[in-house]
Amino acid sequence: MLKTQSIDPAALDMLKKAAADGIETVWDRYEAQQPQCGFGSLGICCRHCIQGPCRIDPFGQGPSRGICGATADVIVARNLLRQVAAGASAHVDHAYDAVEALELAAQGKINYPIADEHKLRAIASGLGLDATGEDLNALALEVVKVAYADMGNHSRKPMQWLTAHAPKERLAVWESLGILPRNPDREIREALHQTTMGMDADPVNLLLAAAKQGLVDGYAGLKLATDMQDILFGTPAPVVTEANLGVLKADYVNLIVHGHVPLLSEKIVHWAKALAGEAEAVGAKGIQVAGVCCTGNEVLMRQGVPLATNYLAQELALVTGAVDAMVVDVQCIMPSLAQVASCYHTELITTMPIVKIPGATHIPFSLERADEAAQEIVRKAIAAYAKRDPRKVRIPDHRSTIMAGFSVEAITGALAQLDAEQPLKPLVDNIANGNILGVVATVGCNNVKVTQDIFHVEMVKELLKNNVLVVATGCSAHALAKAGLMNSEGTGQYAGPTLKAVLSAVGQAAGLGAPLPPVLHMGSCVDNSRIGDLVTAIAAYLGADTSALPVAASAPEPQHEKALSIGTWAVAMGITTHLGVVPPVLGSKQVTELLTDGLTGVIGGKFYVETDPVQAAQGLIADIRAKRQALGLTN
Repeated sequence: MLKTQSIDPAALDMLKKAAADGIETVWDRYEAQQPQCGFGSLGICCRHCIQGPCRIDPFGQGPSRGICGATADVIVARNLLRQVAAGASAHVDHAYDAVEALELAAQGKINYPIADEHKLRAIASGLGLDATGEDLNALALEVVKVAYADMGNHSRKPMQWLTAHAPKERLAVWESLGILPRNPDREIREALHQTTMGMDADPVNLLLAAAKQGLVDGYAGLKLATDMQDILFGTPAPVVTEANLGVLKADYVNLIVHGHVPLLSEKIVHWAKALAGEAEAVGAKGIQVAGVCCTGNEVLMRQGVPLATNYLAQELALVTGAVDAMVVDVQCIMPSLAQVASCYHTELITTMPIVKIPGATHIPFSLERADEAAQEIVRKAIAAYAKRDPRKVRIPDHRSTIMAGFSVEAITGALAQLDAEQPLKPLVDNIANGNILGVVATVGCNNVKVTQDIFHVEMVKELLKNNVLVVATGCSAHALAKAGLMNSEGTGQYAGPTLKAVLSAVGQAAGLGAPLPPVLHMGSCVDNSRIGDLVTAIAAYLGADTSALPVAASAPEPQHEKALSIGTWAVAMGITTHLGVVPPVLGSKQVTELLTDGLTGVIGGKFYVETDPVQAAQGLIADIRAKRQALGLTN
């Protein structure tokens, strides 16, 4: 059984300990759910009104329509639209918090100084604002004003954050389809209305509405959040640290930050350093902060904080018995953490008003009292350290070196060492001559239906072997970091010969004294916007539509609604987007065909579903080769 749960040796070690300690994990609960509901898996169950729930018989021997008359095609399309809208809402809510933080920081009402003047001026200039003034706070408030105007836009004009940053060729496509979003909150509200009983019954129209939600996610969620956070905390630059549960230290206070928003975790990192003396006073050597999921990615990119693990193994971090406190903010947090923590000495701390877990300690976070909350959290971790039971502690000795911090600015900065006037030219030239066959972005989650990390790792190894450059975010980045694919040694071991030569040349030119990693860590889930920015910049440099570029995307193990919204945004960008877990759409032949083929002619991109990692890589390579051929490039 253990062999099928994870390829991560640290996770396998902790699963054995969990069994010995009597701890139920996500894998146990998955087994208890078998067999899962076939109607739900196919997307043909509807509970949108109180006449239901209704379900369609996929074998054609039972009901073919819901009580209201909705067909399987309508039910599947409505369910998908609601899922994509929910995913977009999570990222838009995240972005709004970041905008509010920049506003209060610029007003001097909170202790968050603006860290990146250059990024602020670049964003302001892109929005058409005068970015030459000396008063940074005034300029930040002008930027905030534009963001708030999008959130409160009552006109028919599209969001300015989108029109200022999206590829111009794509804008024309989206306008022709009538899917340019106006106000993110309005579009999400409209999607919920559109999918209620007695509303839209056209699967094509529902899928176009899903594409609009993808654009909401891409620009009012991902792009907006990343821009705000870079201004506040700094744009990431290359940093070296380690990944996997072995980063925990037996003689340190271990504090894990988990979730997605860095507004609190940045403060925790600061106060963990400042209060190290208090930890030493209780017998610890210091305080080790480590990250889980995208909060981990955020503080990794800017602060060099090591990664503990990704989504599926979050419980196993507590099973080490060495975690003194785990503090969570929002998204991807298992409610089961409270039960696991209760078996050890660990303080599980919730912080946000929309995330409370019975059994956890709640320390309210607000921007105005961020420093006080962070200090209280760090001190709770220190106090918990004294309660550790050494007999329950076992830290797996598994960790890998990771080089992260590859923002678009960091990538172009490295390339500028080869061509200062046209930094993108070396990258484009090496794609054109075939040294780099193409670029694939791997993003997203773990899913318990798949052996943890196996899809990310095996697919990426196949891509690298074929000279495909890979960039990664989110839990995919965690998986690839743990597997040794984000350091210079990984380049020598896994990259094809021409890709290896390019990465070696750029690494030497950038003064690293070693090759760039074969997989570039670009950040958290919201930082998928960095990938979008890079694709947009390459398209602008070439004067081409993004749909024509030899690039593709993959969510190898999607599990969250956010993964569907990110993927829908990528498809709207004209990019072929692979899914390694089948989404709940197979109950509708029409919807399945539209998503994987039919909409390509109008929107440019498509979903591609393949559940074998090597076959998935080959499919993406074939797509890249077809794009290269259409551009007249050698294969």
